[in-house]
Amino acid sequence: MKIKHIDHVGIAVKSIEQAGKFYTEIMGLKIQDIERVAEQKVDVAFLPITDSEIELLESTEPDGPVAKYINSKGEGVQHLAFRVDNIEEALKELKEKGVRLIDQSPRKGAGGAMIAFIHPKETNGVLVEICQRD
Repeated sequence: MKIKHIDHVGIAVKSIEQAGKFYTEIMGLKIQDIERVAEQKVDVAFLPITDSEIELLESTEPDGPVAKYINSKGEGVQHLAFRVDNIEEALKELKEKGVRLIDQSPRKGAGGAMIAFIHPKETNGVLVEICQRD
């Protein structure tokens, strides 16, 4: 599997509007877009930085994965995403190496990416996403 670079860092927040102020007013970044990903019960704000970006993740439902994360661990870094050339091949390689996956096959994520998550028990507690963008 060839990792191209860190695609994004996902940060779980209670409010994109409130949390976004730090990144825009203090750090000088710009929110490029906000997208609702209904199947994941989340709104995602994209703050690009060169070839990577910060994603602010706000739950749209109290039972959504981001809401559960915040209830359990509080706001903060929720996942780290690596961009790969071919997500199908990356998943096949991970399976062959016996890596436990949350997603057995790619699914549509925010920003038009195809994504899959590796189980955090495989990565010392870090939720790792692999993604492919065309």
